[in-house]
Amino acid sequence: MNRAEMWSRARAHENAWDMIVVGGGATGVGVAIDAASRGYEVLLVEQSDFGKGTSSRSTKLAHGGVRYLEQGNIGLVMEALKERGLLLQNAPHLVRDLAFVVPNYDWWETPFYGLGLKLYQLLAGKYGFGKSRLLSREETLERLPTIKTEGLRGGAVYYDGQFDDARLLIHMVFTAFEQGATLLNYVEVTGLTKDDQEFVNGVVARDAETGEEFRATGRVVINATGAFSDRLRRAAEPAVAPLIMPSQGIHLVFGPEFLQGESAIMVPHTSDGRVLFAIPWHGHTLVGTTDTPVSAPPLEPVATEQEVEFILSTARQYLVKAPTRADVLSVFAGIRPLVRAPGAVNTAALARDHVIHIDSSGLMTICGGKWTTYRHMAEDCVDQAATLAQLPEKPCVTKNLSIHGSHSSAKKVGPFAVYGSDAAEIRKLVASDARLGEPLHPALPNIKAEVLWAARHEMARTVEDMLARRTRALFLNARAAMEMAPAAADLMASELGWDETAKANQLAAFREVAEGYVLRR
Repeated sequence: MNRAEMWSRARAHENAWDMIVVGGGATGVGVAIDAASRGYEVLLVEQSDFGKGTSSRSTKLAHGGVRYLEQGNIGLVMEALKERGLLLQNAPHLVRDLAFVVPNYDWWETPFYGLGLKLYQLLAGKYGFGKSRLLSREETLERLPTIKTEGLRGGAVYYDGQFDDARLLIHMVFTAFEQGATLLNYVEVTGLTKDDQEFVNGVVARDAETGEEFRATGRVVINATGAFSDRLRRAAEPAVAPLIMPSQGIHLVFGPEFLQGESAIMVPHTSDGRVLFAIPWHGHTLVGTTDTPVSAPPLEPVATEQEVEFILSTARQYLVKAPTRADVLSVFAGIRPLVRAPGAVNTAALARDHVIHIDSSGLMTICGGKWTTYRHMAEDCVDQAATLAQLPEKPCVTKNLSIHGSHSSAKKVGPFAVYGSDAAEIRKLVASDARLGEPLHPALPNIKAEVLWAARHEMARTVEDMLARRTRALFLNARAAMEMAPAAADLMASELGWDETAKANQLAAFREVAEGYVLRR
Protein backbone atom coordinates (compact mmCIF):
# COMPACT_ATOMS: atom_id res chain seq x y z
CA MET A 1 0.00 0.00 0.00
CA ASN A 2 1.47 3.35 -1.02
CA ARG A 3 0.31 6.82 -2.00
CA ALA A 4 1.31 6.49 -5.67
CA GLU A 5 -0.91 3.43 -5.99
CA MET A 6 -3.78 5.26 -4.33
CA TRP A 7 -3.45 8.17 -6.75
CA SER A 8 -3.40 5.73 -9.69
CA ARG A 9 -6.68 4.28 -8.47
CA ALA A 10 -8.20 7.73 -8.06
CA ARG A 11 -7.16 8.98 -11.51
CA ALA A 12 -8.30 5.79 -13.21
CA HIS A 13 -11.80 6.14 -11.76
CA GLU A 14 -13.84 7.89 -14.45
CA ASN A 15 -17.39 7.69 -13.11
CA ALA A 16 -18.98 9.04 -9.96
CA TRP A 17 -17.98 7.28 -6.76
CA ASP A 18 -20.73 5.58 -4.81
CA MET A 19 -19.51 7.27 -1.63
CA ILE A 20 -16.95 9.99 -0.95
CA VAL A 21 -15.77 10.09 2.65
CA VAL A 22 -14.10 13.21 4.02
CA GLY A 23 -11.97 12.47 7.09
CA GLY A 24 -9.33 9.83 7.76
CA GLY A 25 -9.84 9.07 11.43
CA ALA A 26 -11.41 5.97 12.95
CA THR A 27 -14.92 6.96 11.88
CA GLY A 28 -14.08 7.81 8.28
CA VAL A 29 -11.82 4.83 7.71
CA GLY A 30 -14.39 2.60 9.40
CA VAL A 31 -17.00 3.85 6.90
CA ALA A 32 -14.59 3.18 4.03
CA ILE A 33 -14.02 -0.40 5.22
CA ASP A 34 -17.72 -1.09 5.61
CA ALA A 35 -18.74 0.44 2.28
CA ALA A 36 -15.91 -1.11 0.26
CA SER A 37 -16.43 -4.55 1.80
CA ARG A 38 -20.07 -4.41 0.64
CA GLY A 39 -18.89 -3.72 -2.91
CA TYR A 40 -19.49 0.04 -3.09
CA GLU A 41 -16.92 2.25 -4.83
CA VAL A 42 -15.36 4.45 -2.14
CA LEU A 43 -12.99 7.41 -2.11
CA LEU A 44 -11.67 8.79 1.18
CA VAL A 45 -9.67 12.02 1.50
CA GLU A 46 -7.89 13.27 4.61
CA GLN A 47 -6.47 16.81 4.96
CA SER A 48 -3.46 15.66 6.98
CA ASP A 49 -2.28 12.19 8.00
CA PHE A 50 -4.58 9.34 8.92
CA GLY A 51 -5.38 9.73 12.63
CA LYS A 52 -3.64 13.09 12.98
CA GLY A 53 -6.57 14.32 15.05
CA THR A 54 -8.57 12.63 17.78
CA SER A 55 -8.00 9.03 16.65
CA SER A 56 -4.33 8.93 17.71
CA ARG A 57 -4.85 10.80 20.99
CA SER A 58 -7.22 8.54 22.93
CA THR A 59 -6.75 6.84 26.30
CA LYS A 60 -5.82 3.66 24.35
CA LEU A 61 -8.80 1.75 25.72
CA ALA A 62 -11.26 -0.46 23.85
CA HIS A 63 -13.91 -0.22 26.52
CA GLY A 64 -17.59 -0.19 27.23
CA GLY A 65 -17.50 2.99 29.27
CA VAL A 66 -17.85 2.27 32.98
CA ARG A 67 -18.87 5.82 33.78
CA TYR A 68 -21.79 5.73 31.35
CA LEU A 69 -23.49 3.31 33.75
CA GLU A 70 -23.79 6.13 36.27
CA GLN A 71 -25.39 8.28 33.56
CA GLY A 72 -27.90 5.50 32.97
CA ASN A 73 -26.86 5.05 29.33
CA ILE A 74 -27.18 1.27 29.39
CA GLY A 75 -27.73 1.07 25.64
CA LEU A 76 -24.40 2.73 24.83
CA VAL A 77 -22.59 0.53 27.35
CA MET A 78 -24.02 -2.67 25.90
CA GLU A 79 -23.25 -1.57 22.35
CA ALA A 80 -19.68 -0.64 23.26
CA LEU A 81 -19.11 -3.89 25.17
CA LYS A 82 -20.25 -5.90 22.17
CA GLU A 83 -18.04 -3.88 19.81
CA ARG A 84 -15.13 -4.30 22.22
CA GLY A 85 -15.52 -8.06 21.86
CA LEU A 86 -15.71 -7.85 18.06
CA LEU A 87 -12.62 -5.66 18.01
CA LEU A 88 -10.65 -8.27 19.95
CA GLN A 89 -11.96 -10.96 17.59
CA ASN A 90 -11.06 -9.05 14.43
CA ALA A 91 -7.79 -7.40 15.51
CA PRO A 92 -6.25 -9.71 18.14
CA HIS A 93 -2.74 -8.47 17.31
CA LEU A 94 -3.65 -4.96 18.48
CA VAL A 95 -6.27 -5.47 21.20
CA ARG A 96 -5.81 -7.25 24.53
CA ASP A 97 -7.63 -7.57 27.82
CA LEU A 98 -6.42 -5.49 30.76
CA ALA A 99 -7.29 -5.74 34.45
CA PHE A 100 -8.46 -2.49 36.07
CA VAL A 101 -8.43 -2.04 39.82
CA VAL A 102 -10.61 0.49 41.63
CA PRO A 103 -8.89 1.13 44.99
CA ASN A 104 -11.27 1.74 47.91
CA TYR A 105 -10.47 4.07 50.80
CA ASP A 106 -13.96 4.55 52.29
CA TRP A 107 -16.15 1.80 53.76
CA TRP A 108 -19.00 2.37 51.28
CA GLU A 109 -16.86 2.21 48.12
CA THR A 110 -16.26 -1.55 48.09
CA PRO A 111 -19.91 -2.67 47.91
CA PHE A 112 -20.94 0.32 45.76
CA TYR A 113 -18.33 -0.08 43.04
CA GLY A 114 -18.36 -3.84 43.33
CA LEU A 115 -22.05 -3.91 42.43
CA GLY A 116 -21.61 -1.51 39.51
CA LEU A 117 -18.69 -3.46 38.06
CA LYS A 118 -20.60 -6.73 38.40
CA LEU A 119 -23.39 -5.15 36.31
CA TYR A 120 -20.75 -4.01 33.78
CA GLN A 121 -19.56 -7.60 33.48
CA LEU A 122 -23.10 -8.96 33.10
CA LEU A 123 -23.94 -6.45 30.35
CA ALA A 124 -21.03 -7.76 28.29
CA GLY A 125 -22.63 -11.19 28.07
CA LYS A 126 -20.71 -13.52 25.77
CA TYR A 127 -18.36 -10.65 24.87
CA GLY A 128 -16.96 -10.45 28.39
CA PHE A 129 -13.21 -10.07 28.97
CA GLY A 130 -13.09 -11.44 32.50
CA LYS A 131 -14.96 -11.66 35.80
CA SER A 132 -15.10 -8.69 38.13
CA ARG A 133 -14.73 -9.30 41.87
CA LEU A 134 -13.91 -7.63 45.14
CA LEU A 135 -10.31 -7.57 46.34
CA SER A 136 -8.91 -7.63 49.85
CA ARG A 137 -6.39 -5.01 50.90
CA GLU A 138 -3.57 -7.50 50.34
CA GLU A 139 -4.85 -8.50 46.89
CA THR A 140 -5.16 -4.85 45.90
CA LEU A 141 -1.55 -4.17 46.90
CA GLU A 142 -0.38 -7.26 45.06
CA ARG A 143 -1.95 -5.95 41.85
CA LEU A 144 -1.01 -2.32 42.49
CA PRO A 145 2.30 -2.30 44.38
CA THR A 146 2.76 1.46 43.85
CA ILE A 147 -0.64 2.49 45.28
CA LYS A 148 -0.85 4.53 48.50
CA THR A 149 -1.49 2.26 51.48
CA GLU A 150 -2.72 4.75 54.09
CA GLY A 151 -6.45 4.19 54.58
CA LEU A 152 -6.62 1.54 51.85
CA ARG A 153 -9.44 -0.92 52.59
CA GLY A 154 -9.39 -3.04 49.46
CA GLY A 155 -10.61 -2.71 45.91
CA ALA A 156 -12.51 -4.16 43.01
CA VAL A 157 -11.15 -5.55 39.77
CA TYR A 158 -12.81 -5.63 36.35
CA TYR A 159 -11.58 -6.21 32.81
CA ASP A 160 -11.60 -4.04 29.74
CA GLY A 161 -9.63 -3.81 26.51
CA GLN A 162 -6.46 -1.94 25.58
CA PHE A 163 -5.12 -1.14 22.13
CA ASP A 164 -2.75 1.07 20.17
CA ASP A 165 -5.07 3.54 18.47
CA ALA A 166 -2.84 4.88 15.69
CA ARG A 167 -1.48 1.43 14.81
CA LEU A 168 -5.01 0.04 14.62
CA LEU A 169 -6.04 2.89 12.35
CA ILE A 170 -3.17 2.25 9.92
CA HIS A 171 -4.15 -1.41 9.77
CA MET A 172 -7.73 -0.30 9.12
CA VAL A 173 -6.49 1.82 6.20
CA PHE A 174 -4.76 -1.31 4.90
CA THR A 175 -8.03 -3.22 5.30
CA ALA A 176 -10.08 -0.62 3.42
CA PHE A 177 -7.48 -0.63 0.63
CA GLU A 178 -7.58 -4.43 0.41
CA GLN A 179 -11.38 -4.24 0.15
CA GLY A 180 -11.07 -1.92 -2.85
CA ALA A 181 -11.35 1.59 -1.33
CA THR A 182 -9.11 4.46 -2.43
CA LEU A 183 -7.71 6.47 0.49
CA LEU A 184 -5.58 9.61 0.16
CA ASN A 185 -3.84 11.41 2.99
CA TYR A 186 -2.66 15.01 2.65
CA VAL A 187 -5.55 15.88 0.35
CA GLU A 188 -7.59 18.75 1.76
CA VAL A 189 -11.15 19.42 0.69
CA THR A 190 -11.32 23.08 -0.32
CA GLY A 191 -14.91 23.12 -1.53
CA LEU A 192 -18.03 21.13 -2.28
CA THR A 193 -19.75 20.85 -5.64
CA LYS A 194 -23.52 20.77 -6.14
CA ASP A 195 -25.89 19.51 -8.80
CA ASP A 196 -28.69 21.46 -10.49
CA GLN A 197 -30.93 20.96 -7.44
CA GLU A 198 -28.25 22.41 -5.13
CA PHE A 199 -27.50 19.06 -3.50
CA VAL A 200 -23.88 18.27 -2.65
CA ASN A 201 -22.52 15.84 -5.23
CA GLY A 202 -18.77 16.03 -4.91
CA VAL A 203 -15.62 17.63 -3.56
CA VAL A 204 -12.91 19.97 -4.74
CA ALA A 205 -9.63 19.05 -3.08
CA ARG A 206 -5.96 19.97 -3.19
CA ASP A 207 -2.97 17.67 -2.90
CA ALA A 208 -0.86 19.24 -0.15
CA GLU A 209 2.33 17.74 -1.60
CA THR A 210 2.00 18.93 -5.20
CA GLY A 211 -0.60 21.69 -5.02
CA GLU A 212 -2.62 19.85 -7.67
CA GLU A 213 -6.37 20.46 -7.61
CA PHE A 214 -8.50 17.34 -7.61
CA ARG A 215 -12.22 17.02 -8.28
CA ALA A 216 -14.43 14.02 -7.61
CA THR A 217 -18.15 13.45 -7.82
CA GLY A 218 -20.12 10.96 -5.75
CA ARG A 219 -23.65 9.79 -5.17
CA VAL A 220 -23.28 10.80 -1.54
CA VAL A 221 -20.64 12.77 0.37
CA ILE A 222 -20.06 11.70 3.97
CA ASN A 223 -18.60 14.19 6.42
CA ALA A 224 -16.53 12.23 8.96
CA THR A 225 -14.22 15.04 10.03
CA GLY A 226 -14.86 14.75 13.77
CA ALA A 227 -14.18 17.97 15.62
CA PHE A 228 -14.11 19.82 12.30
CA SER A 229 -17.53 18.59 11.15
CA ASP A 230 -19.21 21.98 11.36
CA ARG A 231 -16.52 23.55 9.19
CA LEU A 232 -17.40 21.27 6.26
CA ARG A 233 -21.13 21.66 6.90
CA ARG A 234 -20.75 25.44 6.65
CA ALA A 235 -19.00 25.01 3.30
CA ALA A 236 -22.28 23.55 2.01
CA GLU A 237 -24.64 25.78 4.01
CA PRO A 238 -23.06 28.81 5.75
CA ALA A 239 -26.00 29.28 8.15
CA VAL A 240 -26.26 25.75 9.60
CA ALA A 241 -26.51 25.41 13.37
CA PRO A 242 -23.44 23.78 14.93
CA LEU A 243 -23.55 20.09 15.84
CA ILE A 244 -20.27 19.81 17.72
CA MET A 245 -19.41 20.88 21.26
CA PRO A 246 -15.67 20.10 21.42
CA SER A 247 -13.89 19.09 24.59
CA GLN A 248 -10.16 18.71 25.18
CA GLY A 249 -8.61 15.85 27.10
CA ILE A 250 -4.94 15.42 27.91
CA HIS A 251 -2.67 12.58 29.03
CA LEU A 252 0.70 12.52 30.77
CA VAL A 253 3.22 9.76 30.11
CA PHE A 254 5.67 8.56 32.77
CA GLY A 255 8.17 5.76 33.14
CA PRO A 256 7.08 2.25 34.16
CA GLU A 257 8.11 2.70 37.80
CA PHE A 258 4.90 4.59 38.57
CA LEU A 259 2.68 1.61 37.80
CA GLN A 260 4.50 -1.64 38.40
CA GLY A 261 2.64 -4.83 37.63
CA GLU A 262 0.17 -5.73 34.91
CA SER A 263 -2.95 -3.95 36.21
CA ALA A 264 -4.31 -0.45 35.59
CA ILE A 265 -5.87 1.97 38.08
CA MET A 266 -9.33 3.43 37.58
CA VAL A 267 -10.41 6.39 39.72
CA PRO A 268 -14.20 6.66 39.22
CA HIS A 269 -14.66 10.24 40.42
CA THR A 270 -12.44 13.28 39.99
CA SER A 271 -13.07 16.96 40.55
CA ASP A 272 -13.76 17.64 36.85
CA GLY A 273 -16.40 14.89 36.67
CA ARG A 274 -14.34 12.44 34.63
CA VAL A 275 -12.87 9.05 35.36
CA LEU A 276 -9.07 9.05 35.67
CA PHE A 277 -7.02 6.11 34.41
CA ALA A 278 -3.42 5.12 34.99
CA ILE A 279 -2.55 2.33 32.58
CA PRO A 280 0.55 0.45 31.44
CA TRP A 281 1.19 1.16 27.75
CA HIS A 282 4.21 0.17 25.64
CA GLY A 283 6.42 -0.11 28.71
CA HIS A 284 5.33 3.28 30.08
CA THR A 285 2.62 4.65 32.38
CA LEU A 286 -0.17 6.66 30.76
CA VAL A 287 -2.32 8.85 33.03
CA GLY A 288 -5.41 10.82 31.98
CA THR A 289 -7.75 12.35 31.15
CA THR A 290 -9.29 15.81 31.55
CA ASP A 291 -12.46 17.38 30.18
CA THR A 292 -12.05 21.01 29.16
CA PRO A 293 -14.52 22.71 26.79
CA VAL A 294 -12.85 24.49 23.85
CA SER A 295 -14.38 26.93 21.40
CA ALA A 296 -12.36 26.30 18.24
CA PRO A 297 -10.65 22.90 17.85
CA PRO A 298 -7.05 23.16 16.55
CA LEU A 299 -5.41 20.46 14.42
CA GLU A 300 -2.55 20.28 16.94
CA PRO A 301 -4.03 20.89 20.42
CA VAL A 302 -1.72 21.67 23.33
CA ALA A 303 -2.26 20.87 27.00
CA THR A 304 -2.98 23.77 29.32
CA GLU A 305 -1.20 24.28 32.62
CA GLN A 306 -4.46 23.77 34.50
CA GLU A 307 -4.98 20.37 32.86
CA VAL A 308 -1.42 19.26 33.61
CA GLU A 309 -1.68 20.27 37.26
CA PHE A 310 -5.07 18.59 37.58
CA ILE A 311 -3.69 15.22 36.48
CA LEU A 312 -0.54 15.56 38.57
CA SER A 313 -2.47 16.50 41.71
CA THR A 314 -5.04 13.72 41.21
CA ALA A 315 -2.36 11.10 40.57
CA ARG A 316 -0.49 12.17 43.72
CA GLN A 317 -3.55 11.21 45.77
CA TYR A 318 -3.12 7.56 44.76
CA LEU A 319 0.53 6.86 43.96
CA VAL A 320 3.26 6.27 46.54
CA LYS A 321 5.80 8.01 44.35
CA ALA A 322 4.21 11.40 43.76
CA PRO A 323 4.70 12.31 40.08
CA THR A 324 6.21 15.69 39.31
CA ARG A 325 6.63 17.75 36.18
CA ALA A 326 10.18 16.48 35.88
CA ASP A 327 8.87 12.91 35.59
CA VAL A 328 6.67 13.62 32.55
CA LEU A 329 8.18 12.08 29.42
CA SER A 330 5.44 13.33 27.10
CA VAL A 331 2.15 15.19 27.28
CA PHE A 332 -0.46 15.03 24.54
CA ALA A 333 -3.88 16.54 24.00
CA GLY A 334 -6.87 15.46 21.93
CA ILE A 335 -10.24 16.93 21.02
CA ARG A 336 -13.46 14.98 21.60
CA PRO A 337 -16.06 15.78 18.93
CA LEU A 338 -19.04 15.63 21.28
CA VAL A 339 -22.53 16.19 19.94
CA ARG A 340 -24.32 19.22 21.35
CA ALA A 341 -27.31 18.77 23.61
CA PRO A 342 -29.88 21.50 24.29
CA GLY A 343 -28.77 23.60 27.24
CA ALA A 344 -25.63 21.55 27.88
CA VAL A 345 -22.85 23.40 29.71
CA ASN A 346 -20.77 20.49 31.02
CA THR A 347 -19.07 18.41 28.34
CA ALA A 348 -18.35 15.61 30.83
CA ALA A 349 -22.08 14.95 31.02
CA LEU A 350 -22.65 14.81 27.26
CA ALA A 351 -23.57 11.41 25.85
CA ARG A 352 -21.10 9.57 23.62
CA ASP A 353 -23.78 8.18 21.31
CA HIS A 354 -23.15 8.77 17.63
CA VAL A 355 -25.37 10.93 15.44
CA ILE A 356 -26.00 10.77 11.71
CA HIS A 357 -27.26 14.10 10.42
CA ILE A 358 -28.33 15.01 6.88
CA ASP A 359 -28.41 18.70 6.04
CA SER A 360 -30.83 20.14 3.47
CA SER A 361 -27.86 20.23 1.07
CA GLY A 362 -27.73 16.43 1.16
CA LEU A 363 -24.37 16.39 2.98
CA MET A 364 -24.35 13.49 5.44
CA THR A 365 -22.44 13.97 8.69
CA ILE A 366 -21.54 11.24 11.16
CA CYS A 367 -20.24 12.50 14.49
CA GLY A 368 -20.02 11.68 18.18
CA GLY A 369 -19.55 8.09 19.26
CA LYS A 370 -16.31 6.65 20.54
CA TRP A 371 -13.32 4.71 19.20
CA THR A 372 -14.60 1.36 20.43
CA THR A 373 -17.87 1.66 18.52
CA TYR A 374 -16.41 2.77 15.18
CA ARG A 375 -17.53 -0.43 13.40
CA HIS A 376 -21.17 -0.12 14.46
CA MET A 377 -21.13 3.60 13.64
CA ALA A 378 -19.84 2.78 10.15
CA GLU A 379 -22.51 0.12 9.63
CA ASP A 380 -25.25 2.56 10.58
CA CYS A 381 -23.77 5.29 8.38
CA VAL A 382 -23.35 3.12 5.28
CA ASP A 383 -26.90 1.76 5.65
CA GLN A 384 -28.28 5.29 5.61
CA ALA A 385 -25.86 6.57 2.96
CA ALA A 386 -26.88 3.78 0.59
CA THR A 387 -30.54 4.69 1.07
CA LEU A 388 -29.86 8.40 0.54
CA ALA A 389 -27.84 7.71 -2.62
CA GLN A 390 -30.40 5.17 -3.90
CA LEU A 391 -27.71 2.51 -4.14
CA PRO A 392 -28.53 -1.21 -4.20
CA GLU A 393 -28.89 -2.59 -0.68
CA LYS A 394 -25.98 -4.80 0.35
CA PRO A 395 -25.53 -6.42 3.78
CA CYS A 396 -22.80 -5.38 6.21
CA VAL A 397 -20.01 -7.96 6.55
CA THR A 398 -17.66 -6.28 9.05
CA LYS A 399 -18.76 -8.20 12.15
CA ASN A 400 -16.50 -11.02 11.04
CA LEU A 401 -14.03 -9.12 8.84
CA SER A 402 -10.47 -9.48 10.06
CA ILE A 403 -8.38 -6.33 10.27
CA HIS A 404 -5.17 -6.39 8.23
CA GLY A 405 -2.34 -8.12 10.08
CA SER A 406 -4.53 -10.36 12.21
CA HIS A 407 -3.76 -13.64 10.44
CA SER A 408 -3.63 -16.65 12.72
CA SER A 409 0.08 -17.09 11.97
CA ALA A 410 0.93 -13.63 13.32
CA LYS A 411 3.02 -13.56 16.48
CA LYS A 412 1.31 -11.68 19.30
CA VAL A 413 4.42 -11.11 21.39
CA GLY A 414 7.79 -9.53 20.80
CA PRO A 415 8.98 -6.10 19.65
CA PHE A 416 6.95 -6.18 16.42
CA ALA A 417 3.70 -7.54 17.87
CA VAL A 418 1.70 -4.46 16.81
CA TYR A 419 2.47 -5.24 13.16
CA GLY A 420 0.77 -8.63 13.32
CA SER A 421 1.54 -10.67 10.21
CA ASP A 422 3.50 -7.72 8.73
CA ALA A 423 6.18 -8.30 11.36
CA ALA A 424 7.64 -11.00 9.12
CA GLU A 425 8.31 -8.40 6.43
CA ILE A 426 10.14 -6.15 8.88
CA ARG A 427 12.27 -9.08 9.97
CA LYS A 428 13.10 -9.70 6.30
CA LEU A 429 14.36 -6.12 6.01
CA VAL A 430 16.65 -6.66 8.98
CA ALA A 431 17.85 -9.95 7.54
CA SER A 432 18.76 -8.19 4.29
CA ASP A 433 20.74 -5.46 6.06
CA ALA A 434 21.76 -5.85 9.70
CA ARG A 435 22.09 -2.06 10.05
CA LEU A 436 18.31 -1.80 9.76
CA GLY A 437 18.05 -3.65 13.06
CA GLU A 438 19.77 -0.79 14.88
CA PRO A 439 17.60 1.13 17.38
CA LEU A 440 16.71 4.72 16.61
CA HIS A 441 17.15 5.68 20.27
CA PRO A 442 18.25 3.75 23.38
CA ALA A 443 15.14 4.84 25.34
CA LEU A 444 12.69 3.31 22.85
CA PRO A 445 12.46 -0.05 21.05
CA ASN A 446 11.92 1.23 17.50
CA ILE A 447 14.45 0.23 14.84
CA LYS A 448 15.44 1.62 11.45
CA ALA A 449 13.61 -1.08 9.50
CA GLU A 450 10.30 0.23 10.82
CA VAL A 451 10.97 3.56 9.14
CA LEU A 452 11.54 1.98 5.76
CA TRP A 453 8.48 -0.23 6.12
CA ALA A 454 6.21 2.71 6.99
CA ALA A 455 7.55 4.91 4.19
CA ARG A 456 7.15 2.12 1.63
CA HIS A 457 3.92 0.47 2.71
CA GLU A 458 2.05 2.58 5.30
CA MET A 459 1.84 5.93 3.49
CA ALA A 460 4.03 7.77 6.02
CA ARG A 461 4.89 11.07 4.33
CA THR A 462 6.52 13.15 7.08
CA VAL A 463 8.85 12.70 10.02
CA GLU A 464 5.86 13.44 12.25
CA ASP A 465 3.84 10.65 10.62
CA MET A 466 6.69 8.30 11.39
CA LEU A 467 7.45 9.25 14.98
CA ALA A 468 3.94 10.12 16.17
CA ARG A 469 1.68 7.56 14.49
CA ARG A 470 3.56 4.77 12.62
CA THR A 471 5.70 4.44 15.73
CA ARG A 472 4.52 6.01 19.00
CA ALA A 473 7.83 7.62 19.91
CA LEU A 474 6.51 11.17 20.24
CA PHE A 475 3.66 10.05 22.51
CA LEU A 476 5.96 7.98 24.73
CA ASN A 477 9.04 10.17 25.09
CA ALA A 478 9.04 13.53 23.35
CA ARG A 479 12.70 14.38 23.94
CA ALA A 480 13.83 10.97 22.71
CA ALA A 481 11.65 11.41 19.62
CA MET A 482 13.34 14.72 18.83
CA GLU A 483 16.74 13.10 19.21
CA MET A 484 15.85 10.23 16.88
CA ALA A 485 14.27 12.51 14.26
CA PRO A 486 17.47 13.09 12.19
CA ALA A 487 18.05 9.34 11.77
CA ALA A 488 14.43 8.83 10.77
CA ALA A 489 14.64 11.76 8.33
CA ASP A 490 17.76 10.32 6.68
CA LEU A 491 16.01 7.01 6.06
CA MET A 492 12.84 8.67 4.77
CA ALA A 493 14.82 11.00 2.53
CA SER A 494 16.44 8.09 0.73
CA GLU A 495 13.08 6.35 0.36
CA LEU A 496 10.90 9.33 -0.63
CA GLY A 497 13.47 11.32 -2.60
CA TRP A 498 13.86 14.33 -0.31
CA ASP A 499 16.77 16.69 -0.98
CA GLU A 500 18.65 18.41 1.84
CA THR A 501 16.26 21.36 1.87
CA ALA A 502 13.21 19.14 2.10
CA LYS A 503 14.82 17.10 4.85
CA ALA A 504 15.67 20.24 6.82
CA ASN A 505 12.10 21.48 6.44
CA GLN A 506 10.79 18.15 7.67
CA LEU A 507 12.96 18.27 10.77
CA ALA A 508 11.99 21.86 11.52
CA ALA A 509 8.29 21.05 11.16
CA PHE A 510 8.60 18.03 13.42
CA ARG A 511 10.48 19.95 16.10
CA GLU A 512 7.78 22.61 16.12
CA VAL A 513 5.10 19.99 16.74
CA ALA A 514 7.19 17.99 19.20
CA GLU A 515 7.79 21.03 21.41
CA GLY A 516 4.10 20.86 22.32
CA TYR A 517 4.64 17.36 23.76
CA VAL A 518 7.49 18.45 26.05
CA LEU A 519 6.44 19.59 29.50
CA ARG A 520 8.62 22.47 30.62
CA ARG A 521 9.90 22.09 34.16
